[in-house]
Amino acid sequence: MITILQLVAGLALLYVGAEGLVRGSAQLALRLGLSPLVIGLTVVAFGTSSPELVVSVKAALAGNGDISFGNVVGSNICNIALILGLASVMRPMKVNLQLLRLDVPIMIGVSVLLTLLLLDGGLNRLEGFLLFAGIIGYMTVSYIVATRDRINIVADDVEYVPKPVHSVWRDLFFVVVGLAALVFGADLLVKGAVSVAQFFGISDAVIGLTIVAVGTSLPELATSVVAAIKGEGDIAVGNVVGSNIFNILSILGLTALIQPINAEGIELFDLLTMTFMAVIMIPVMRTGLRVNRWEGAFLLVLYGGYIRTLME
Repeated sequence: MITILQLVAGLALLYVGAEGLVRGSAQLALRLGLSPLVIGLTVVAFGTSSPELVVSVKAALAGNGDISFGNVVGSNICNIALILGLASVMRPMKVNLQLLRLDVPIMIGVSVLLTLLLLDGGLNRLEGFLLFAGIIGYMTVSYIVATRDRINIVADDVEYVPKPVHSVWRDLFFVVVGLAALVFGADLLVKGAVSVAQFFGISDAVIGLTIVAVGTSLPELATSVVAAIKGEGDIAVGNVVGSNIFNILSILGLTALIQPINAEGIELFDLLTMTFMAVIMIPVMRTGLRVNRWEGAFLLVLYGGYIRTLME
């Protein structure tokens, strides 16, 4: 019962914390004069990926490297196959051409890079620095492209990128409380997940790839599903793609810088599945620059098959 309460409370705190962090940081970014595109691809994407960051760092420091890797790899698979699949089944979504030309190829590239780096069974600090340098480069490129082309993927969405109508202290309050909720939620979730793994004899890697991955992807799920219902396909797809890039470059990069991590329980099959999900985004998005319902259903079937394979 205590373990179940830890998991439920951890997931709830992660969701509430991420929501507060996204709202507060988005308005602070607007106060600094950042464009909506930069906010969408950086602040919102990083905000919804913040649970993965906190969970991965705490798991690595606790010696549960498989949960750190399983969390990121599983979240990236979940973001595309489950979240994007579910969102597009609820409502077909248009795709911004920039995502297909720039961001999706980058997502594929970093997925392949991570697979290659993990061939030796983990990440050291030098490899972590390489990944973290990549996220700085990605944010720089995103800013340059946004400034050059004046593309605005979230121009009409006042809910996800609201105008700063409240005081700066209110925005800071959301950020601080959000971060605090993420820290406590991550601690509860990791403890609960490890307890479940030990009780049922399930490996840390499988727990990280399933329970923890889906749990820390709740902010992406909420954002993408609501955006799809509102007809904001760019936000739904952009959030998924941006979060996947942040998960690999920023989260694993920063985690490895803090504490080198081993990935003994992460199979090559999991890494190849993550890369395959990234690659399949190109044909899915190229069909009329839309993600249709049948394509979303196909992604959901793929996710179901992947989870079934893990449990065998």
